[in-house]
Amino acid sequence: MISPLPSLVASGIEGAMTLANRFHNRPFLLAPALLLLAGCGAAPPAETPLSEAALAAVTADAGAPKDQLARRIDDIFTAPGVGETRAVVLMADGKLAAERYADGYDADTRFVSWSMAKTVTGVLIGMLVADGLLALDEPAPVPLWQRPGDPRAGITLRHLLQMRSGLRHTEAGDPPYESSEVRMLFLDGRDDMARWAREQPLEAEPGKQFEYSSNTSVILADIAARALTDSSDPEARRKAVANYLEQRLFGPLGMTSMVPEFDASGTLIGGSLMHATARDWAKFGEMLRRKGRAPGGEQLVPQRWVEAMVTPSPASPHYGFQTWLNRPIPGVAASEHPLFPDRAPQSLFSLIGHMGQYVLVSPAQRVTLVRLGHSGAEERKAMLQQTADVLELYPAK
Repeated sequence: MISPLPSLVASGIEGAMTLANRFHNRPFLLAPALLLLAGCGAAPPAETPLSEAALAAVTADAGAPKDQLARRIDDIFTAPGVGETRAVVLMADGKLAAERYADGYDADTRFVSWSMAKTVTGVLIGMLVADGLLALDEPAPVPLWQRPGDPRAGITLRHLLQMRSGLRHTEAGDPPYESSEVRMLFLDGRDDMARWAREQPLEAEPGKQFEYSSNTSVILADIAARALTDSSDPEARRKAVANYLEQRLFGPLGMTSMVPEFDASGTLIGGSLMHATARDWAKFGEMLRRKGRAPGGEQLVPQRWVEAMVTPSPASPHYGFQTWLNRPIPGVAASEHPLFPDRAPQSLFSLIGHMGQYVLVSPAQRVTLVRLGHSGAEERKAMLQQTADVLELYPAK
């Protein structure tokens, strides 16, 4: 009677020889058995020892196994094909869990937001709505659109926040200088960006079609300025918005590094140009995770507004008010999603900026993860999987 295979595996080389002798008249069974033995006997590849920088990045109160967390954060910096990671800050349960920087960057480095600024603009609008200065579902207060017969009069503030205004705003162009964003930021629209953006005609009925647009966020920033001041003087407009943000948001959150940019007309470049340290971006993400509250409990942004920001739009399940959502998109593979709905709770949401700027906020896991750097399209896909590996160390509660 042939001995059970597991007992032979346990006996190593001697077992293999015995198996060969017993199977000499059964060659069709011998090859698979030996292959199984070879696989069972192979040692797993040794992991590269963690560097001092990798271990030092993790705090003593990280809420996850230190070596595992250190290695997964190290992968965000060193794994092949993820691009250049410059900063990572991880907050877990309201505490600093990890912080690491690439050479040439540190805790005092201001990083450009690119499109992460859109979510800041969304918060700005929410505070003005709460103050009674703006109305969410009335026609957007853009005088140009209110002329008799102008179909843009049907655009509401909600449409703008959810990127479904219907305006002809093409974010990416071929060649690049045909992009609405490039023309607004750097070419014929650069001196008065909001004017250029709001002058564009409709290409779809307001509310019907999602089209991601930096131009739309600049229109929102202009609406905010006009809600705060009647002046058309650029410096007055700049001061009105900058002071409001500092007094109502950045100051209470301790975001001392935040530097927003304005165009020549005094309009906040609310779709792409704000600068802050990685720690301050984490503070902003944590405020959203706490549904608008400062660390001390002060309600800076209404809870209902933050909830609206992370509610899917009727035209796009993966987008709320100037915020990306980790919700599946019907007919779109997970690998093509801006986030990773197959690997993290659907309640996760994110600020996302050009070339790989992310503030990932997962309320269910009580985690905020900031990753800043420079990654191409395919590199971002790989890098996001590394961030998902980090998040998986924190079970949803």
